[in-house]
Amino acid sequence: DAHTLAEAVAGADVFVGLSRPDVLTPDMVRTMAANPIVFALANPHPEITYEAATSAREDIIMATGRSDYPNQINNVIGFPYIFRGALDVRARTINEEMKRAATLAIAALAREAVPDEVLRAYGSGQLHFGRDYFIPKPVDPRLIVRVSTAVARAAVESGVAEKPITDWVAYETELLSRVGLMSHLTRRLHESAKLYPQRVVYAACENPAVLKAAAAARDQGMAYPIMLGEEREIRLLAKELDLSLDGISIVNYRAEEEKERRHRYARLYADQNWRRGGNHTEAQDKMFDPNYFGMMMVQTGEADAMITGIFSKHSQLANVALETVGLQEGTGHLATMHMVSLKNGPLFLADTLINHNLTAEALVDIAVMAYERAHCFGVKPVLALVGFSDFGADTDANSTVQAAKAVAILHEKYSHIPVDGEMRVSMALHADKRDQQYPHNKIKGKNANVLIFPRLSAANACYQLLREADDAEEVLGPIQMGLARPIYFVDQEATVSDILNLTAVAVLDSHACLI
Repeated sequence: DAHTLAEAVAGADVFVGLSRPDVLTPDMVRTMAANPIVFALANPHPEITYEAATSAREDIIMATGRSDYPNQINNVIGFPYIFRGALDVRARTINEEMKRAATLAIAALAREAVPDEVLRAYGSGQLHFGRDYFIPKPVDPRLIVRVSTAVARAAVESGVAEKPITDWVAYETELLSRVGLMSHLTRRLHESAKLYPQRVVYAACENPAVLKAAAAARDQGMAYPIMLGEEREIRLLAKELDLSLDGISIVNYRAEEEKERRHRYARLYADQNWRRGGNHTEAQDKMFDPNYFGMMMVQTGEADAMITGIFSKHSQLANVALETVGLQEGTGHLATMHMVSLKNGPLFLADTLINHNLTAEALVDIAVMAYERAHCFGVKPVLALVGFSDFGADTDANSTVQAAKAVAILHEKYSHIPVDGEMRVSMALHADKRDQQYPHNKIKGKNANVLIFPRLSAANACYQLLREADDAEEVLGPIQMGLARPIYFVDQEATVSDILNLTAVAVLDSHACLI
């Protein structure tokens, strides 16, 4: 008996508009049932504006086709990935099972934590499932994997695939590589870490990125996260972020129930540091610090690795690490390395965070550690000590003198390591140019993929510059070198992906370089 839109809308649960602007009025919206769903999809001007609809009803679930309002419904969320999945299995048709699978994959993705790159693209501090976010954003890079895989699976299961997929992990990896979401090296890190999940302690759990990364590590099966902090605060943040804490341990290191453990850690810490003036009373105070407490968890074997650094200076963390877990036997320095994934392969840079002006002995130590670490990533390391001159052309600067001494020591004591220097970066990365001018160099015919810098400022500036460059697919680090236990310091501006990648490295580090 409905002859007008107003009559049809009265008491309705859902309005789907595919018509023209301004046909639905606020008065009509007020007559709809509780929690009405209004999809006003006329573009660019919807059947009712977002402002008018939400002003008319506080309980409305509202979507438009526009990107400047919440819940943009856009066909790019679905059709490219439906076709991708259908084409990859050579489906004879696109059937209802495949369309339903795409729909459910999109719906499920909306309930997961939103990646940082999506938040940055929309200038939003937080997005989580609710009235203002119930469909993924069109720029969400996970859509290609989730939707394409779901469609391909449905095609195989419904019998319309002429080229069925059997290795779904390999298929997802291939999809990731198509969009450049993760480098081949990082994908291998994640897959390897899943084979050896470890107990990883996270400090600074009041930070959303840390909490999201820990939850993602649990979801991916690469870690059993242990959160350090006040349980109530962590649970409130998790609720705000719509994150489940199932499978995550929370340790309030300041609580009364942790008193015995603090005392035990303090006694061990004091015994380790008594020649530096350490005593039990001071050690007890230190155990109220999450970094000391967490690193002692790793030192005692009550955790396997630790991720920290969001709220702390790296110099301070380095001191705490040296006092708790100490240096690896035979190593004289703690250092860090960053890996930059470029189009022609990975490039490693050291030392990027810890040591400032390096002596020849320190350069040797760091070069040897970098060589061994790069090996762990499945590459054949070729080292270059870099500076502003080539092979002793400038001997006035102390940095070039120290680099030359280091190279001499490396050639004498570590002849198995392909290394030379000092040389400019352009010479290190271009063998043909270097070999033409300096045909007697020790890495002839090879482009360097591990750069050792004599100054912290140069190494740090270089990796940050590469991070911002369009050619850099990904930056991984800081990768610690020299500590006896897997303690990893993240950068203060670290994203969820950065922390998750370091979690994978830390997990594998506890397995003595099984990357």
